[in-house]
Amino acid sequence: MSHQLLSRALVSINWLSGALKTSPLGPAVRVLDASFYYPPIRDGRKEYEEKHIPGALYFDIDECKDQSSPYEVMLPSESNFAKYVGNLGINNESHVVVYDADQLGIYYAARVWWMFRVFGHKKVSVLDGGFRNWVKQGLPVTSEVVKPQPETFKAVLNPSMVKNFEDIEKNLKTKTFQLVDSRPEGRFEGTEPEPGEVITPGHITGSLNLPFTSFLTEEGFEKSPDEIQHLFKAKGIDLSKPLTITCRRGVTACQLALASFILGKEDTAIYDGSWFEWYHRAKPENKISLWKSKKS
Repeated sequence: MSHQLLSRALVSINWLSGALKTSPLGPAVRVLDASFYYPPIRDGRKEYEEKHIPGALYFDIDECKDQSSPYEVMLPSESNFAKYVGNLGINNESHVVVYDADQLGIYYAARVWWMFRVFGHKKVSVLDGGFRNWVKQGLPVTSEVVKPQPETFKAVLNPSMVKNFEDIEKNLKTKTFQLVDSRPEGRFEGTEPEPGEVITPGHITGSLNLPFTSFLTEEGFEKSPDEIQHLFKAKGIDLSKPLTITCRRGVTACQLALASFILGKEDTAIYDGSWFEWYHRAKPENKISLWKSKKS
């Protein structure tokens, strides 16, 4: 990728705008709108159908997941992921650019970026600033939904990039990797409710807290590498050592994986089940929360 792409993980709005002008989107470059909201106060698919970047296709995180899992947003199988993205006209040579329309600038796009990477696809980037800034810059949008020709995509899971419940439980004793939670401090500590209030807030014993929003500017762009480096360092996180990120459901955790990737750390893992799974399966002593004391 050229320097115009900012890094292998990010493309600029100007770069994508230029790419749209020079050639129509197709298998070589696929743009995906990954807008998805929980609680469902907004309808990502409906908004996509009303307005999106020309040529973009909708990636439904709620469809492309393990539908049999009792947990919220778990990875699909290799074959299901391959079929899903193949039907979006994506092959193993496609450069995939992902964005979402959240007001923060980058939210769910990082999850889809990580999903492609965990299934072995390296040509994937996040649109820096997201749809919010695309619209702000007055760039074209459309309601036309493209029907792509299916492509063949081969997915190969990289197991080192995803952790399960047993891995986290074992790590409580072995301390093999650093565990960092990307949720806001109130939800991490247990002083503010989880969205939907289906589960009690809190965190995994021994985990650190570094909210994903720390990495975004007020305008919705990713902060500079120097600023990102400082954020990790200030929390005592050593990027030369194994690192796993958790959150509520393995979505905003991917923001920290993206940030560490920008600094050259490509092996950051995600605890896919995250706090939602841990809350339901872990022993009480391994769940830390101030919620009960607050309610009493």
